[in-house]
Amino acid sequence: MSDIVKIKSLEKTYSNGTENLTIFKDLNLNVKEGSKTVITGQSGSGKSTLLNIIGSIDSATSGTVIAGPWNVTSLSEKEQALYRSKFLGLIFQFHYLLKDFTALENVYMAAFMAGMSKKQAKEKAEILLCDVGLEKRLDHLPGELSGGERQRVAVARALINEPELILADEPTGNLDPENALLIGNLLFSMAEKYKKTLILVTHDKNLAKNGDVCYSINCGNLKETNIK
Repeated sequence: MSDIVKIKSLEKTYSNGTENLTIFKDLNLNVKEGSKTVITGQSGSGKSTLLNIIGSIDSATSGTVIAGPWNVTSLSEKEQALYRSKFLGLIFQFHYLLKDFTALENVYMAAFMAGMSKKQAKEKAEILLCDVGLEKRLDHLPGELSGGERQRVAVARALINEPELILADEPTGNLDPENALLIGNLLFSMAEKYKKTLILVTHDKNLAKNGDVCYSINCGNLKETNIK
């Protein structure tokens, strides 16, 4: 199995003009295609920063990130938009659903805006929403859904454009323990069903146990850990 993500000598340093804060330096990571990789660490350790750099949401100070055919660290703005819409599926701690659109509309709009016909996008969105257990909630607005249901919509939305790589940043962080377990299990099972590579950032050790491989970030260092 080949590597879908290759990170070499990555550094992220923030500067306010007088002081520098290095989050990590000389960080290296290879992610196998089809794998479920989990990254853990304390708040402020840099795990979300790392995910944001892979997702081209944040930029690295130095080093390289290769994701599939994309050199993420040297993309133009136009290329960044293509990379995110064509190659990535993104899931965040907050669902970022459009409040005036139904669950179905929130999912199919992502595909429609990427160039799919409205009819095909709606059909595909319905299938995905049924897959995540929301077949009876298609026409509900986000405000009419529970926190767990909103995250289910976010999972479906992340999958609709058939991404190669799913990046999930604390996807259960805003949920109660029962829903966190349900959504965590759902995310891993959907990634398995649709044969997607998953990189998930979490502080939840129970969720991390679902990964094929787990790393922790501490003091800027990334190390493989065993939390099974």
